[in-house]
Amino acid sequence: MKELVEVIAKALVNHPESVHVTEFEGDRETELTLTVDPADMGKVIGRQGRIARAIRTVLKVQATREDKRASLDIISEDE
Repeated sequence: MKELVEVIAKALVNHPESVHVTEFEGDRETELTLTVDPADMGKVIGRQGRIARAIRTVLKVQATREDKRASLDIISEDE
């Protein structure tokens, strides 16, 4: 799941070298944190959160296939 989010995010941003995904796995739940350059936050979130919602939907589908739950937090590099 980590690689999936990373590939999607790198395709969207202007600074793909600053995209980092950290993954915390539990028994049935996975928490992912996507870190991007502050200038790219708008591109990853999208208008009214549409892009972020779409990324989370794709992540949820992948997690369901693996019989897990997944959550995604998006933060900028300076936080």
